[in-house]
Amino acid sequence: MPSDRSLKFMNALHHAVLRITGGRVGKSFGKMPAVELTTVGRKTGQAHSVMLTVPVREGDTLVVVASRGGDDRHPAWYLNLQANPVVQLSLQGAPARSMRAHTATPEERARLWPQVTSAYKGYADYQKKTDREIPLVLLEPTR
Repeated sequence: MPSDRSLKFMNALHHAVLRITGGRVGKSFGKMPAVELTTVGRKTGQAHSVMLTVPVREGDTLVVVASRGGDDRHPAWYLNLQANPVVQLSLQGAPARSMRAHTATPEERARLWPQVTSAYKGYADYQKKTDREIPLVLLEPTR
């Protein structure tokens, strides 16, 4: 599994590529759009941002995957949004907007997981690496 340091480096690199290219490079991975998700740290209260992909989009609802590459631990951003589900999200470099996050219910996950793995088969491989069920997170605009 990638180390925390490696994940932070990849995230910083992604940010830098987006900034340097004016968003021309790094706005998507394959057919999945990239988003910058900003959560409030559950311990620090500080804002933390991470770059993720959106394998499934249903109207205004975006689905992200808390895979952490198949690690046995949940990613920190996922733990943060469990503590505070109101997040900021920038889709493909657009201005950030407020969203509310929730972990997919078993019914939602059963419906969405095949779509997620169809968009990127690596997610199925990540699930095979770990005993934890990799959460799907639905992000919906706040009203």
